Amino acid sequence: MWCIALTWLLPGMVQAQKVTLNHAIRIAQENSLDAQLARFSFQASYWNYRSFKAEFLPSLNLNGNLANYNRSLVETRNYDDGRLAYVSNNTLNNSLTLSLDQEIAATGGRISLMSYLHRLDQFTYKDHTFNTQPLRISYTQPLRSFNSLKWQKKTAPLEYEIAQKKYTTAMQDIAIRTTTLFFNVLSAQSNYQQSKATLADRETLYGMAQKRLELGTTTKSEVLQMELSVLNARVAEGNNRISLNDALYNLFSYLRLTDYANAELIPPSLVPDIIVNLEDVLTKAISNSSHTMEQRLEMLGAEQSLAQAKANRGIQVTLSGELGFMQSSETFGGAYQNLLDNEIIGLTLRLPIFDWGVSKGRIRMAQSRLEVVRTQQEQAHEDYIQELRKKVLQFNAQPVQCRNARRAQEIAEERYDIMRRRYEAGTVSVTDLNTALQEMTAAKAQYISQLYTFWSDYYGLQKSTLYDWMTQRDILIDVEQMVNER
Repeated sequence: MWCIALTWLLPGMVQAQKVTLNHAIRIAQENSLDAQLARFSFQASYWNYRSFKAEFLPSLNLNGNLANYNRSLVETRNYDDGRLAYVSNNTLNNSLTLSLDQEIAATGGRISLMSYLHRLDQFTYKDHTFNTQPLRISYTQPLRSFNSLKWQKKTAPLEYEIAQKKYTTAMQDIAIRTTTLFFNVLSAQSNYQQSKATLADRETLYGMAQKRLELGTTTKSEVLQMELSVLNARVAEGNNRISLNDALYNLFSYLRLTDYANAELIPPSLVPDIIVNLEDVLTKAISNSSHTMEQRLEMLGAEQSLAQAKANRGIQVTLSGELGFMQSSETFGGAYQNLLDNEIIGLTLRLPIFDWGVSKGRIRMAQSRLEVVRTQQEQAHEDYIQELRKKVLQFNAQPVQCRNARRAQEIAEERYDIMRRRYEAGTVSVTDLNTALQEMTAAKAQYISQLYTFWSDYYGLQKSTLYDWMTQRDILIDVEQMVNER
């Protein structure tokens, strides 16, 4: 899957060597180790859910005990006088059981349709016996017992839905991580490009200052200050080059790409003017994210523990019965003729008379845990809603912040150009020029920082709601495609 994405994305990168934020996120969501771990985790949850559903379908089983040879001494008792003796035993046992079994989730019972064949060879007496049950229907039903299948039928689908939401959330985490690494490169790239331009400017201005010194229109101090600026610019250019290489490595190693020597990142300069409604965000977050589901699953776990503690207290009764036919003969054919009725029914029970309050204590513990979970969830839900409110307020402020930061950058660039021309004309000092340069550098850094805040907040909001606010649609996954991936 990720190979197809890279085939589509990388040609543009190889030719133009330019990477946008959307391209980087797509590659990361297909190719990064975090993406692969998220896919493997979801696939495990998918097959676990498939296995759970299969437990409620009839299962056909074949059990056998083949070539069980026994040559030993067997203890026997004389019924007349009770005396014990040991006699020689030389037998071979073979048996097969074919059964069709069905679990009944509503009651916790189990019904089976079976066919049984057993052959006993007694070599000492040179004879053999066939024992058969061609048809037997058995049913086992616990009464007043804890029905684990009933609770699994509630929790397993919820766990599977949570697994889908967690995978989608993991993709948004990857987007946020990629955004951070991407803007780290943008910042380093901007600093490096600015340092190169500054170095070129300072070398040019230094040459002009030397000529002015020869003409006597400037002072030695001004020339030395400009030379110092050239040296500082060279140091800054070297340091920024190293920082850029480190940032590129961190980004492209996360994308698991190696060819990035000439890569250039394109900042997402166009910030969409999006204002999200708080109520819409809360609605999408509650309906789409795993928050509500996880709380429901935790509550079900506490309720299940309480139900199990109550069910284990008092009398435990199990009803079991079977109905079928049987026969025994020295010949195989005879074992299936003149079949005899076979009926068995009975109850087994267990009644703890006195357990020193253990059962009562377990019920109280389960009740207390249920109340603790309910209280914790109320507080957690309030904190969750408050956190969403903060995210909405912060995000809605970002478009204006980005526009202001961009305008500040344009003003700082224009002012630096003016100060540079005035310096060339000899009307301002190097100090004034350096001040304008620092203001321009700070304005560029501020703009990149505001862009990063916008996109980081956007993907954070998208993670909380699992909703794409630009295309206005829910973020869903193709389960079949993911499961069939290799």
